[in-house]
Amino acid sequence: MTAGASGWDAINPDELGPPKGWTNGMLAPAGGRILFVAGQDAATAEGVVEEDDFVAQFDIALRKTLAVVRDAGGDASSIGRMTVFVTDLDAYRESRKSIGEIWRARMDCNYPAMALVEVSRLVDPNGKVEIETTAVI
Repeated sequence: MTAGASGWDAINPDELGPPKGWTNGMLAPAGGRILFVAGQDAATAEGVVEEDDFVAQFDIALRKTLAVVRDAGGDASSIGRMTVFVTDLDAYRESRKSIGEIWRARMDCNYPAMALVEVSRLVDPNGKVEIETTAVI
């Protein structure tokens, strides 16, 4: 964790690799510990999406999201809002059972306010899933 401008703390877990033009998480100053987690996809620390499977990409994106929250001192229960962006809503629907298993393994019984949005594409041309969250630490 590094201190940023205006008292914000930048949250950039080593396991995600160095960010290039963004911060993976921004933790608000004391008195209002709100963590805004940037959209996390299935990219490696080198910034490459190597996995093609939809469910595997969801799992990686969720793990990376939780890594940012944990690095800020929170856990899955700290997440109050989540937006999941997918490039194929049918693939999401077809994968709900597997995604549910991953969710319960990583998030337990925490179900934050959520939105699921189908988009035509993500920044990485191989990306199928991106997850953005807000947490309170």
